[in-house]
Amino acid sequence: MKKTIHVVGAVIRNDQDEVLCALRSPSMSMPNLWEFPGGKLEHNEHPEEALVREIQEELGCTISVGNQVADIYHEYPFIIVHLITFEAKITEGSPLANDHARIEWLPINTIEQLEWAPADLPTIDQLMGRAL
Repeated sequence: MKKTIHVVGAVIRNDQDEVLCALRSPSMSMPNLWEFPGGKLEHNEHPEEALVREIQEELGCTISVGNQVADIYHEYPFIIVHLITFEAKITEGSPLANDHARIEWLPINTIEQLEWAPADLPTIDQLMGRAL
C-alpha cells in the first residue's frame, strides 16, 4: 500500500492579478517542474495554518489564506499526494526563492505554458474555469 502525504499549496496573486509560480530545484523530488508553493502538513495542523507556515519558510513572506481552490488526490508511482490549494495574498514581505530554483509572477492566462507537477494540474484546471 502506498503512503499518502498531505500537502497544501498557495495560489498567490499580486495586484496585477498575476500568479506566483515556483520551479522545483534540481535537489527536490520531481525536479525542474513548476508548482504552487507550499508544503507538507505537520501532525494535527490545519491546512490553512500549514500554508502560512510553509510560505514563511519557503518564500520568507507572510500570506493571508483565502478560499479553497482544489482538494485532490494524485497517485504517483511510489506515493499518493493529497493536495489542497487555496487562494492567497501576500500581506508582508516579498517572496524569495529560498527552496526553489526560481519563482515567477505570470499572468493567469499564461501559466499553462509551464511544465507543472502533475498534482498541480487540477488546480490549474479550476483556475481556468474547467470542472475538476
